[in-house]
Amino acid sequence: MELALLILISLAVITIVLTIVVLFLIQSRKNRAIKKQLDKLEIEKNLLDSSPVIPELSKIESYHKNEKLESMYNNWKNRLDIIREEQVPKINDMLLEADYSLQKQDYKSTLYKIARLEMEIYKVRTNSEFLLKEIKEITSSEERNRALVTALKSKYRELYQKYTNEKAQFKDVCEVIELQFENIAHRFEDFEDVMDKNEYTEVASIIKSIDEMLKHMAVILEEVPTILLLATSMLPKKIEEVLEEYDLMVRKGYPLDYLNIEDNVKEARDKISEILDRSKVLNVENSLEELRVLVTYFENIFTDLEKEKVNHKSYEEAKKVFKLKFDHIDTIIKEILEQITEIRDLYSLSESDIIEIENIQKDLNLLRADYEVFIEHTGNNTFAYSQLLKEIEVLSDKLAHLEERVDIVLDSIGSMKEDESRARQQLEEIKMVLKESKNKIREYDLPLIPKFYFIELNDAQVAIKEIVKELDKKPITIQVLNTRVDTARDLVLKLHKTTKEMVKTAMFAEMAIVYGNRYRSGAQDLNRSLGYAEKLFFAGEYKKSLEMSINALNKVEEGIYDKLLSLYSKEK
Repeated sequence: MELALLILISLAVITIVLTIVVLFLIQSRKNRAIKKQLDKLEIEKNLLDSSPVIPELSKIESYHKNEKLESMYNNWKNRLDIIREEQVPKINDMLLEADYSLQKQDYKSTLYKIARLEMEIYKVRTNSEFLLKEIKEITSSEERNRALVTALKSKYRELYQKYTNEKAQFKDVCEVIELQFENIAHRFEDFEDVMDKNEYTEVASIIKSIDEMLKHMAVILEEVPTILLLATSMLPKKIEEVLEEYDLMVRKGYPLDYLNIEDNVKEARDKISEILDRSKVLNVENSLEELRVLVTYFENIFTDLEKEKVNHKSYEEAKKVFKLKFDHIDTIIKEILEQITEIRDLYSLSESDIIEIENIQKDLNLLRADYEVFIEHTGNNTFAYSQLLKEIEVLSDKLAHLEERVDIVLDSIGSMKEDESRARQQLEEIKMVLKESKNKIREYDLPLIPKFYFIELNDAQVAIKEIVKELDKKPITIQVLNTRVDTARDLVLKLHKTTKEMVKTAMFAEMAIVYGNRYRSGAQDLNRSLGYAEKLFFAGEYKKSLEMSINALNKVEEGIYDKLLSLYSKEK
């Protein structure tokens, strides 16, 4: 019991010792990490102390300072003093406070002070860097500015050489351009003078002005030759060509007021004069674009004039076609109306057809009135041919619609005449078919013509008489006439087919009976069947007679039907 208690006490002691050791190790590690942060911040603070601001500021002291540079120097010195005497010492104090809190193991306070310390160091470092940058703008300006000016001088020489090579293209603007080159050269002299006096604050504005002047000169050298070419040669020539073509077309009677060419030419000449005046003071802003707009305008004017010529030709052709079509339709309608009584007496013309003809005449008269008004208002040459062409096309569309309506009326009347003519022709054809059928029935001396044949013959003849009766009527009802023709044609064709079939069957039946006579003496059944077939034949039952004889013969001579058919074909 005592041994177990002793063991438990030992384990508890060991556990406590281990816990203390672990806590100590954790705390030591945490202390080291925070201490490392503080050391790093101290290094950054030391870097602030060794900032190159002081050496750069000392360079300013050696310059011959003007009033402005003196003021800038004093400002920089004051800002540096604030950094060195106020802000850096404050960082030292904050480092000591953070280290003291760490020694007291007040980690929360330490971390808070470290965060503030980082922010303060960042602020001071930023102030120092801005101060250094401002000072270097002066201390390093000479080398930098001379490099910039050297490049600008090279650009100046290139532009001047370009101007010299192309001087002839600049005409009256040469003097102004050369004066501007002199101004740029004076600005280079101003730069040297400022650099000699260490007036570095003025250098940037001089370099900027030189750069802007050279850029402007590059634009001048690039655009002025084109501007002068367009303004003094191409555009005036194009304007004269437009005016010449315009005057010629006006003398020919073209209505061109809508183009407003004379006013636009005056405005264009004023604009060209303004652009030339501006170019003499080297103001070429938007000049090239404005001239190109004018070039495009006068090119489009030529296009408009050519279109007007084409429209004029198209208008005259359209007007001529309209007049011819109108007169033709007018003549047709007048002829129809003059013959309307005769047409009505000759054919069963519907009331709607007559009303449509009268309506067409009314619409035609309205169209004639519109056309006369159109011609009256277009005789003063105030409307463009493009507009006149549209108007005549509208009238032509109306005329085309009337023409379609007239065609429908003509088709209706013409169709009646054609139907009548065709009916008379078909009547003769039907009579010819009927005659052929009668001749066919007479070719073969049939012992008896069946009653149904006479019925069909009578129906066909009656139908033919109906056609004749309809043709003799005044007026003719075409629909009824066509029905009569169709009926008669069907009945006559049916009779013709019946005639052919009946004659063929009768001839075939007689041939079968004659052929079977050779077997009669030796076959009693055959003799009896053929005898019955003869009775049917003379009774006019030709189909039954043929079936009876073929069936009987087929028993004594198989395939007799095909053989008789072959003989029948040879006889035909």
